[in-house]
Amino acid sequence: MRDSRTLKRIQKQSTRPNEVRDAAFRRVILSIPKGKVSTYGAVAAAAGYPLYHRAVARLLRTDPPNRLPWQRVVGAGGEIKLPFEAGAEQRLRLKMEGVTFRGRRVDLTLHQHQFRMWEVD
Repeated sequence: MRDSRTLKRIQKQSTRPNEVRDAAFRRVILSIPKGKVSTYGAVAAAAGYPLYHRAVARLLRTDPPNRLPWQRVVGAGGEIKLPFEAGAEQRLRLKMEGVTFRGRRVDLTLHQHQFRMWEVD
């Protein structure tokens, strides 16, 4: 029972902006090199906020479009989560960076960025 309440609290908090948390997410996203990707969950964890993957998605949705390399953040398993034209644009941007796909998903065996915590700060 307590775990479900904690999860609901985290989900509710992740929908609200938080300057410190969002700054940490931005640093992590900016550390993803060209030709590599990371998942929403891995970005959140590397920033020190595990379970806040929805907050990463919210930040990318609300920040100015050219502020961050948003195309380098994908869903679990390498799936592009953006619908319609936005998803097509993300795929195109990633291909232009040299990222390859296996069907509809990024080939994570080749392109998943491994965060080294001392590089994120």
